[in-house]
Amino acid sequence: MTGNKRITIHDIARKAGVSPSTVSRVLNSTTPVAEAKRQAVTIAIQQLDYRPNLIAQGLARGTSTIIGVLTQDIGSPFYGELLRGIEYGFRGSRYHPIFANGNWQQAEEYNALNILRSRQPEALIILGGLMPDAEMLAVAQEFPLIIIGRSVPSLEEYCVLVDNFQGAYRATQYLIEMGHQRIAHITGIRSHQDTLDRQAGYEQALRDANLPINRDLIVEGTFQEQSGLLAVETLLMRANPFTALFAANDQMAYGARLALYRRGIRVPEDVSLIGFDDLPSSAYTTPPLTTVRQPTFEMGMSAAKATLNLIDQHPWSLPQLTPDLVIRESTNFARR
Repeated sequence: MTGNKRITIHDIARKAGVSPSTVSRVLNSTTPVAEAKRQAVTIAIQQLDYRPNLIAQGLARGTSTIIGVLTQDIGSPFYGELLRGIEYGFRGSRYHPIFANGNWQQAEEYNALNILRSRQPEALIILGGLMPDAEMLAVAQEFPLIIIGRSVPSLEEYCVLVDNFQGAYRATQYLIEMGHQRIAHITGIRSHQDTLDRQAGYEQALRDANLPINRDLIVEGTFQEQSGLLAVETLLMRANPFTALFAANDQMAYGARLALYRRGIRVPEDVSLIGFDDLPSSAYTTPPLTTVRQPTFEMGMSAAKATLNLIDQHPWSLPQLTPDLVIRESTNFARR
């Protein structure tokens, strides 16, 4: 075919020497088709470079093959791993995830949600975000909904969560067990529940060890690498010494590591460093980063599988995910 003409099932039928209804049955997998005819249709589709209109197909059947996924930062390694898990979870099904980005801005989240709504999705998966709980409840009335990374009252059974408090508690406790008493903390953005839970875990571990909570050793970051670098500069300017540093995610730990290196402060000889997430690159930093592992890929895959069961009205459940401390070479005993 030449030009900009849109390929139709009638074109495929003529090319394959079959009826349009046979082409439709092959495309929609509705009823069995003789293998010879199926192969002829498949070859014709490839030769004509046919791309089906998924929305039109869904409307014709009264269903859609699209799953809308509202993420926050497609460029983030953390969200990238979640999305990879979601894609993997839909493999082998007839559903295709499409993504829209909220950028941790409420107005952009609403815009992204409206874009996904316009595609007539069969279900939605929402990753984190700042959308009010009441709006999330309204969305759940409109579509089958799975939520990753936050808990919404009355929708708890539809939420994929990791125990951020326990993960941060264990990281801080490990540093205390290594003899550290002056442990700095770089938080994420204060409006994120992950930030609050991780800081709460850090502070509780200090309390349980009868260690003071020194506000001069706590600096807010943005979950980005540059904020980790700037946070360390702030800590050093405060002239309040610390022997260990717990960053609320790996990306900020990377920035913190660079700031310490530029100041001639060795990791782990002078300062022990722990992150949170266990991004794939954390095993390859210098030194390899001790961190709290979130099963990010598994979270995305679990969300996809639960979504499929929700759509088909099959029994479903979401696993309780526990973070693990991954000990590498960025931590050491406190120097006496």
